[in-house]
Amino acid sequence: MTSASSLPHTVVIIGGVAGGMSAATRLRRIHESAEIIVIERGGAVSFANCGLPYHVGGVIPHRGSLVLQQPAQLKKRFNIDVHLRTEATAINRDKKTVSVTNLETGESREIGYDALVLSPGSTPFRPPIPGVEDAHVLWNLDDMDRLIAAAETAKTAIVVGGGFIGLELAENLVHRGIATTLVETLPQLMPTLDVEMAWPLVERARFRGLDVRLSAQVQAITDSGVSLADGSTIEADMTVVAVGARPNVELAVAAGLEMGDAGGVVVDDQQRTSDPYIWAVGDVAQKKRPDGYSLVPLAGLANRHGRLAADSIAGRPAHAVTAFGTSIVGFFGMAAASTGYTERVLGMKGRAMRIIHTHPINHAGYYPDAVQMAMKLIVDPETDLILGAQAVGEEGVDKRIDVIATAMAGGMTATDLIDLELSYAPQFASAKDPVNMLGYVNENRATGENAVQWHEVETLMAEGWRLIDVRTDGEYSRGAIPGSELITLDELRDNVEAFQGQKIIVSCRVGQRGHTAASILMQHGIEVANLDGGYLTWQMGMAATTQPELVSTP
Repeated sequence: MTSASSLPHTVVIIGGVAGGMSAATRLRRIHESAEIIVIERGGAVSFANCGLPYHVGGVIPHRGSLVLQQPAQLKKRFNIDVHLRTEATAINRDKKTVSVTNLETGESREIGYDALVLSPGSTPFRPPIPGVEDAHVLWNLDDMDRLIAAAETAKTAIVVGGGFIGLELAENLVHRGIATTLVETLPQLMPTLDVEMAWPLVERARFRGLDVRLSAQVQAITDSGVSLADGSTIEADMTVVAVGARPNVELAVAAGLEMGDAGGVVVDDQQRTSDPYIWAVGDVAQKKRPDGYSLVPLAGLANRHGRLAADSIAGRPAHAVTAFGTSIVGFFGMAAASTGYTERVLGMKGRAMRIIHTHPINHAGYYPDAVQMAMKLIVDPETDLILGAQAVGEEGVDKRIDVIATAMAGGMTATDLIDLELSYAPQFASAKDPVNMLGYVNENRATGENAVQWHEVETLMAEGWRLIDVRTDGEYSRGAIPGSELITLDELRDNVEAFQGQKIIVSCRVGQRGHTAASILMQHGIEVANLDGGYLTWQMGMAATTQPELVSTP
């Protein structure tokens, strides 16, 4: 342990939200004699920015609930000096000072430091289109107050962007009774999901009255709405842009700190930058990923790394671990969660993958109110390590994605999921938990069962593969893949001879009966592949890529 006399006396922290305040309060708990100064250009510190959309919608009724600590409280409890409406304008590394300006008085001065923590966060990205400067954004309390004031008189609204903030805000504007249109440039919502996994969000949005426009490029924003690249217009009383954010790295760049390829500040596993007296946390700092480094702007990581930086400053052992980007969003009663990489991203990296889709229910089917989830596991076929996972549904999503994220952090393989001992009672789970079931399916694939993905079916059928649907007559009559033939699972053995010398794809509702069918045919020497995730996954994928105007009720 470092002696008290050798610890930094003055620590300056630039940015007073998640990472900055975690660093400040942790440092005070372990270093009572330090002078800790927080510089924040906004009007509040330690506020719950993830809760802003829910105050807009009235789900969180009291504005004060979002402000976790006031400067006076921080001074009294932690002896931390907080300077609001004060902007850090330069880092003078040679002199070890920070130039700051009070945004209300215009007064400028320099503050010396023995250790400096950069946690300036991000700024909402405004795409370079006419009128964008007049649109609302939602990033801090001031933005929220302006947006609520506009919403008081608005009857119609447009939200541009289908990521976390866009989805949450669009839902909450609908809660306010405002007719809202969500416009997204990509052909899907939530880029942290793959296209087929994101489709249920579109279905739910439209069912709940939110107009969703995918593959729609905004060309200009006006007082009366937006114009799109296809020449059409959407009229609205207010427009909000929520298309992501850019890290506030200007101070770091001007100070000559080393920057990474991902556009963030390079830090070591103690969050220390290329300057031994400067640490960086939160959105501006690059994170260690399974195959490199990237920006991962998540509050949980910012808080964790703020604490880690404080430990490092105080001379305590501290080491950052791999970030998997585990996240979740709530949307009209649904939850969509992910961890690790998507199939889309891994495909761009040229990675080999084993893809697994399942559609389990959240708890025992015989217990009332069971609901179905959609889950996806992405596995390295060489090492059996988990590369990513996604889950969408009404109940049980958060539990399952957190278990998988924990397994990934522990270096467990996909097959190891079989042996996880997870809590079970009928109202909470099934005896074979959905996470265990992913492990079972993965083991089947790893030991020889072939599978095809929803987007491969049409091509394989054109190449001569025969698609056999093994569901019941009733299921088949309610919807089937074009070109498929119905031979129920119970009738399959009686038709084995007719399949000799052919290539067969078997399909059921979710893949489980298809597994049984594939096992039968394999043992009769027939080349067979199971449709991964069955008809439900195929249906999700085809709906997502064709985007039908008529969507089914969730």
